[in-house]
Amino acid sequence: MAAIVAWDIHQSTFTPAKGVLLFCVVAVVAAGISRFTIVILARPLAMLQQGITQVRNGRLEPIQVSSTGDEIEYLGESFNSMIEALVASRKEIRQHQDLLEERIRQRTEELEEAMLRSEAASQAKSEFLANMSHELRTPMAGILGMIDVTLESELNSEQREQLETAQRCAWSLLALLNDILDLSKIESGRMGLEQIPFNIKAVLHDCVKSLQPRAGRSEVELSCEIAADVPDEVFGDPLRVRQIFANLLSNAVKFTERGYIRARLFAPVQNDLEVTLRFEVEDTGIGIPKDKLPLIFDKFTQADGSVSRRYGGTGLGLAITQRLVDLHRGQIRVQSEVGKGSIFSADLTCLLVSPGQQTTAAEEEHQQAVADQRSAANRILVVEDNQVNQKVVTAVLKKRGFEIELANNGEQALTKLENSTAFDLILMDVQMPVLDGLEATRRIRQNPRWRELPILAMTAHAMNGDRERCIDAGMNGYISKPVHPSHLLRVLSEYLPAPATT
Repeated sequence: MAAIVAWDIHQSTFTPAKGVLLFCVVAVVAAGISRFTIVILARPLAMLQQGITQVRNGRLEPIQVSSTGDEIEYLGESFNSMIEALVASRKEIRQHQDLLEERIRQRTEELEEAMLRSEAASQAKSEFLANMSHELRTPMAGILGMIDVTLESELNSEQREQLETAQRCAWSLLALLNDILDLSKIESGRMGLEQIPFNIKAVLHDCVKSLQPRAGRSEVELSCEIAADVPDEVFGDPLRVRQIFANLLSNAVKFTERGYIRARLFAPVQNDLEVTLRFEVEDTGIGIPKDKLPLIFDKFTQADGSVSRRYGGTGLGLAITQRLVDLHRGQIRVQSEVGKGSIFSADLTCLLVSPGQQTTAAEEEHQQAVADQRSAANRILVVEDNQVNQKVVTAVLKKRGFEIELANNGEQALTKLENSTAFDLILMDVQMPVLDGLEATRRIRQNPRWRELPILAMTAHAMNGDRERCIDAGMNGYISKPVHPSHLLRVLSEYLPAPATT
């Protein structure tokens, strides 16, 4: 256009009309070229950008591709192929996810069902053990009680020896029952440890003293060494600590026929709050083969499992001991050589007792003297459905001067409370016909007249939680059958009124 205008000016033939015409032609041509460019190049690029934005926003939809026959068309088709692959991959992932969720749902249902079956089995096992404990302890209480009563009568030496032998056998059977119940409670996680102050040295001395006669019969020297760094009192469970000491010592006595047994107690680790006590038992017994050492802490397992083995036992003692040590955040170890003896060591972690919490020996003697001075002329209502147990308790208490009234179940106990003169204490069995001891206690506590009346559970139930259920029902204390007369009298002295002072 510029060339045309320049030529016309040079030839002097340029006119304004011709210039306007040329401008219009140029404008039309430029518009056409612009439109062609938008259609051929810019629009496909815009469509491609829009598709990319959709994919970025999660919308996997194919984009429109212009048939330009160039690289832009090829790029759009490649992009659509990628979108198709992503859609197929997403569909496959969703199918796998749905399948996985279904499998998880099925596995969750199976686990829930298995857990419910396990809980039901555990509950059934606990109920079975509780019932078996009650059924076994009830006749055991009668056997031991009647033996105790008979031993307090006039007997010749042969009769006394025979009864004492029967008594030891009965206590051995009861110990076996206790071991089975303890193992069950530990394995179910239902055994807890008390945290009360007690004299750890006295516990060890008592265990050694109780085993001295057995060791003496085999001419075995049984000695005890307590290091100076061992504190007099610690916080813990004296019953379970005594059980650990007694199990290790009795094992040494059982398997040692000559030589010595040395019990040692020392405190290798101690700070301001707690102490680690190490209890060692060294013996010159038969020893344990090396291949049996990893097995001796398994339940129902012994180093000698043959039919002709010389030493009895169920193989529960060390298994229970190990689990009790674990509850004390400790560890039990053994070194042994056949024919030379063994060394068992157990670490127990206990809290320390501050000086202000310690009970002096004089205070304990004073408390015992006060307990011994309790008046025996008290009226006690014994609620018990087993006639043998009634006879045992009646014989023990009447001999000490107590006045006894009997009731065969909770309903009779309520009737006697309403119609009889006041009682000073109630010994209440738990499992009884008509009305059990727990419900009877709840009804007694509803009456304001009897809210302060001491009620002690005296039951053959010995599973973990039985004591708590008795206390929750309103009872003041708990005595497990079979009851030793001295233990029964000691517990009674804690709840009976003190003697009048003059």
